[in-house]
Amino acid sequence: MDRDRFIKTMTDAKLYDLTQDCSIFTPPWPGEKSLEVHFFKRVTGAYGGGQGANGQILNWSNTVGTHLVGERAFHSAGRAIADVGLRDLCGPGVVVDISDAVSDYSLYTPEMITERATVKEGDILIINTGYHKYSWDQPDVFNEDAQGGVESKEFGFLVRHPGPSPDFFKWALEMKLKVVGVDCGCAEHPMNTPIRRMHEREFQKAEEKLLKEHGKTWDEMYPQDEYYKMTHADIPNAHLLFVESIVGDIDKLKNQRAWIMIMPIPFMEVETAWARVSALTAPKGMEEEEFIKVMSSAEMLDLTIPFSVQTPQWLNYIPLSVTYTKRVGGQFFGMGRNGSICNASIHLASHMDGEIHFYPAGRSIGKVPLEEWVGPGVIADISHLVSNSSVYTPKMIEEVVDIHKGDILIIKTGWHKYGWKSPESDEFRYMVNHPGPSPDFSDWCVDMQIKWIGVDAVSADHPMNTIMRIWHPKTFEEANRKLIADFGKDWDEMYPLDKYYQDMHLNLFPKRIVHAENMGLDIDKAESGRYYIGCYVQKAMEAESMWGRFVAFKESSEG
Repeated sequence: MDRDRFIKTMTDAKLYDLTQDCSIFTPPWPGEKSLEVHFFKRVTGAYGGGQGANGQILNWSNTVGTHLVGERAFHSAGRAIADVGLRDLCGPGVVVDISDAVSDYSLYTPEMITERATVKEGDILIINTGYHKYSWDQPDVFNEDAQGGVESKEFGFLVRHPGPSPDFFKWALEMKLKVVGVDCGCAEHPMNTPIRRMHEREFQKAEEKLLKEHGKTWDEMYPQDEYYKMTHADIPNAHLLFVESIVGDIDKLKNQRAWIMIMPIPFMEVETAWARVSALTAPKGMEEEEFIKVMSSAEMLDLTIPFSVQTPQWLNYIPLSVTYTKRVGGQFFGMGRNGSICNASIHLASHMDGEIHFYPAGRSIGKVPLEEWVGPGVIADISHLVSNSSVYTPKMIEEVVDIHKGDILIIKTGWHKYGWKSPESDEFRYMVNHPGPSPDFSDWCVDMQIKWIGVDAVSADHPMNTIMRIWHPKTFEEANRKLIADFGKDWDEMYPLDKYYQDMHLNLFPKRIVHAENMGLDIDKAESGRYYIGCYVQKAMEAESMWGRFVAFKESSEG
């Protein structure tokens, strides 16, 4: 399959977003930290050249919203999430609806899955228990027998949901499943977690039901030592991963096979990570088997740099910090797990600048539909045309790539090689000396109806059109001399402050053309050309910007 046909296949495929809204109102897993969003500066809080930005600090546990449970959640020697490749997170799979067979506290079995849909070895399995109806972002569930006539959605989603039978995970390991995802708070039965102790009255109800239906107590059904070994050693050692709190379009995929993509933030230190989960089914006129074959052989370029406490933040922002609040050995009955709380400003590592970062009337990241984050686009390698403090132009883009109206544009300046995870790392050069766009670039983006822009540097603006100009006067003088030599104009003549200060932010964000910064990793081997490009950011409902996974897809190199 050639490149154009491949891109059209992905573009025409049906896209499903399976992600829960992630908000300050999203209930965390019981006992965990809710998401906090704090504005530490506003657009009028800047000094110097002109308007500043809306900046936020987030404080969160990763069990809020849709998230990937990594191996290190239960097994400290497991792979870091940043070390789990896209091939282990994306692939053929099936969404199986067992909602007609389960109820509060009940057990689901492998047979319930296999009698409703075909599950193949190596699949990603998403289980629709029906309990996503209790997600906080779904309509109320009315019940005359419930207090107030409305069921407690938080208890339904996190405490009362069904869970796997003792033989389920053995079956999952035998099937060599990549990932098991669930539409409720936990891939484990809630009564095999600390909820058993936190809500003992609920445990009594669950055990009464177990005795009635299976004739066994909980400890007889789930022998502690054996079950602990399976969940804390066998499963992580087999690299079986879990995704929890799947919601969104899940009911549109009942008992259907699909190409499923789980895109977590690539944390280095943390055991669990926010993720955007989506699925694709074959476009009209293409057989499912052919579509899965095309996707299975496709190449995925991960353009996302690892997310770490070591990752440099934009210069005056707050870096990432991680505090472990519990460890595997800290709880009894094999319920212990590693858990952490994170704190950071958003503008570090690979992230999407959202509209309200500079345009307060714009949409938050979570309110932008997934369809706007994915689509045909180009990677334009202009690294041979730029150097320290260079200005790049639309002409340079058009010289190296066939760009179309409505495309996503990724600009490869070569500056990714100076990022923190590179042998040539040079933090000052990366942050302060990177190239930036010419004054006509933003108007060109509007004319081309660019969907969004990505750059392999710390900003889509030239650093000397930001506060860097004041913070680094020596570098500004060097850049100004270079501009005069290249264009015959000084900085204020070529970039009048009232029109071009933070041009790519202030002139484009009100037009819904935003940009991603700090692209890296596989961009090093990405050639100029057309790709299908995806930005899979966490669906953060109040956030001005957000981290995610940035991926360029192309057809198999083997044809």
